[in-house]
Formats: sequence, C-alpha cells, structure tokens
Amino acid sequence: METVRDGAVVVALAAALFAVTQLASTVLDEDADDGPPVIAVERPAESPLEPAIRPETAEHRALAAHLSQRYRVAPDAAEEVVSAARVASERVGLDPLLVLAVIAIESSFDPNAVSLAGAEGLMQVVPRYHEDTLQEHGGSDAVRDPTINILVGVRILDQYIRRTGSLEAGLQRYNGALSDGSGRYARKVLAERERLRMIVDQFERKPLVF
Repeated sequence: METVRDGAVVVALAAALFAVTQLASTVLDEDADDGPPVIAVERPAESPLEPAIRPETAEHRALAAHLSQRYRVAPDAAEEVVSAARVASERVGLDPLLVLAVIAIESSFDPNAVSLAGAEGLMQVVPRYHEDTLQEHGGSDAVRDPTINILVGVRILDQYIRRTGSLEAGLQRYNGALSDGSGRYARKVLAERERLRMIVDQFERKPLVF
C-alpha cells in the first residue's frame, strides 16, 4: 500500500513539474517573439555624416574631455567634433587625430572663427575657393555648420595631400604656404597630432580598476 501511495506522489510531482516547465516555455516563447523594446534614436535626415552621433569608445571620450579642457569647449561640443572628425576622416582614409590637429591649429576648436582672408569655421574653409563642394551641401552658408565644415575641410585636405604627393606638402598647401620651405605649418600640425596621440595612448595604458 505504501508503494502505491509513494508512486502516486511521484506521478503528481512529475505532472506539476511538467506544467511549470510548459508555462516557462510559453513565457520565453512570447518574449522571443516580441523581443525587448527598441528605443529609436532620431538623427537629422540631412546630416552628411551619418551615423556621427558621439564618440563610441572610451578613448574618444577621454580625447574629447582633454580637448574640452584645453580649448575651453563645452564637453558636448567637443564630443561632437571628435565624432564628426572620425567619421569624415574615415570616409577619405585620413587619420582622425590629424584632422583634430588641423582643427586645433586652424581655429582652436572655435566654430565661429573667421580669418582676415575669409576662412571660416573649425577647419577655416574659404567659401569662395570651394563653392562647388559647398553647393553639394546647400551653398556657401553651409560652411558655418560645424559638421559640414569638417567634412568639406577633410575633403580639401585629402585632395591636397594627393595632389602634392606627401602629407607635409598637403598640409602646407592647405594653409596656403606651399612655398614655405621650412614646413612650419605642417610641423605644428604634426606636433599637435602627436600630443593628441599621447592622450589616447596614455588612456589605453591605464590599468583596469575592478
């Protein structure tokens, strides 16, 4: 009699376990079908640098923090410049740190900078010399958009490097100083690039803290 009663208990427990398993399976299946809620990030449709949102790595954020402090730029603005420089440089195959170094020397990260020669923005683009390129982005007024200014400046720099055959000569041409045999402008930009590279390298060498 005890054996029969024990067997009944085992059967009852097995049935209960089976029911719980089926219920869990049903819940998991429902979750798999629906998936987690997706939060859409809206981006301006007219942005020429999709998907340039913010620096995607800790190294980029550290670099942006350095630039923000050194050039007294708002942290958000510094992150946007770092991101835009990265995306624009990747399009043409340039070093993003080189682009940031040019911005540092040309405008000290001031998007409203204007030179006596009529150069404007972060990369000091002269609209009258690059009307065709600016027309692709809505006209000469587009030079005042920091993101477009970086994109156009990077394209110009890439063209000059290709035409002159070297990075140093291309930088000199970008500054309108190709005839300067001392290469003073190119040396300044490359020295700034090395300073920025040291910031990134120092961050990467920091030990992990648990």
